[in-house]
Amino acid sequence: MFRSLICIILFSCSLNILAQSQFQFSDSKSKATIPFKLVNNLIVIPVEVNGVNLNFLLDTGVEETILFSIDETSEIVFSEIEKIKMKGFGSKESFEGYKSTKNKIKIKNIEDNNHMIFLVLDQEINISSQVGVPINGVIGYNFFKNHFIKIDYEANKIIVYKDVNKQIKKFKSYSKVPLILHEGKPYIFSKSVFETTQLDTKLLIDTGNSDAIWLFKSTSKNIQVPKIVFEDYLGLGFSGDVYGLRARINEFKINDFVFSKPLVAFPDTLATKEIDNIYNRNGSIGAELMKRFTVAFDYQNSMMYLKKNKYFEDDFNFNMSGIEVQHQGLQWIQEAFLDNTNKGSTNDLFDTNGNRISHQLKYKFELKPVYIIANVRKNSPAELAGLKKDDVIVKINKKDGFDFNLQEINDLLKSEEGRTIEFQVERNGKPLKIKFQLKSII
Repeated sequence: MFRSLICIILFSCSLNILAQSQFQFSDSKSKATIPFKLVNNLIVIPVEVNGVNLNFLLDTGVEETILFSIDETSEIVFSEIEKIKMKGFGSKESFEGYKSTKNKIKIKNIEDNNHMIFLVLDQEINISSQVGVPINGVIGYNFFKNHFIKIDYEANKIIVYKDVNKQIKKFKSYSKVPLILHEGKPYIFSKSVFETTQLDTKLLIDTGNSDAIWLFKSTSKNIQVPKIVFEDYLGLGFSGDVYGLRARINEFKINDFVFSKPLVAFPDTLATKEIDNIYNRNGSIGAELMKRFTVAFDYQNSMMYLKKNKYFEDDFNFNMSGIEVQHQGLQWIQEAFLDNTNKGSTNDLFDTNGNRISHQLKYKFELKPVYIIANVRKNSPAELAGLKKDDVIVKINKKDGFDFNLQEINDLLKSEEGRTIEFQVERNGKPLKIKFQLKSII
């Protein structure tokens, strides 16, 4: 899970600069269609920054555009850079960053030639390892603020419409949800139903959070943490790891949409102390819930439009193993294959009896991912079976670990209670084989 909330502590004048930034269509087309990858519920889009192609998370939970990693082979020129202090969601103190203005951002046929970017150069922030694909930054409010934007989670497409007013008529069949915009972030009112109480909750719409719902315990005495809970690692923020409790509440409602027994995370108060009670916020609605809709945002008219999609009835599953798997670089893998492309040529090989060998065994080398176990939940099935933090994954259910992507591993660990999972790992150079069964505890 990636949690990307950033608060800018210095340079209060940044909002005036931000107001000058604006995406515009570079052609006469009435819309821009942007394909995206959905990875661990997060939207990854291609973004060109000062002529260099990068991957960004589309995150309604951030106001600023933030760049935190660049490929070693890429070189981006930034102008008008100022040093600032930044504070993020997590447990660490503030850290140094940079603010750069007058950047050119291009996404398909929309572009902004006066874009402000915050640069975070802390090497400990490795979002790509958490998500499993290269991620260079996040973009939020500036992308949404001037156009009508539809996110189609079924087709993995974002459609940006030039004329806002023309689109409103086409979304009459959608449910309208009023937005409250504070400093470029969208909030809505929803209803959270607990065992003995219910509460009208003001929540941030946060597509950069891969969970379904986060609730901040200290913001209301009516937020009841259920009796059946477990402690868990909730994700990585810009200021460090975030921990908390996971549980299921009775119901969650947005307009007439009702979710029964949804998963809710209750982050530690230490991680949320900087944002508790900001605009009377009670928490967040994340991408695990938002992906169950086709959703359209109209920031100019402070409105969100929702319509059920094929994911609406999906169960709210969680990782039942108790381990968090992380991408940890690449390795060269040698693979053998048969090649008969030279059959009949003078380069054919012959055996000791003079017979031509039509199939020649050759080898190829490919870069494949390395996965490690980044966190192990206390008393979880994986911990009780013997898996430990920093174990290097060799095989999963007898299949090479590098033949999985991170999404497939996470899906497997959420799949079915009672399912047996076998990990072959390497620990301090020694091979180990460990089996455990997935267990649902809430």
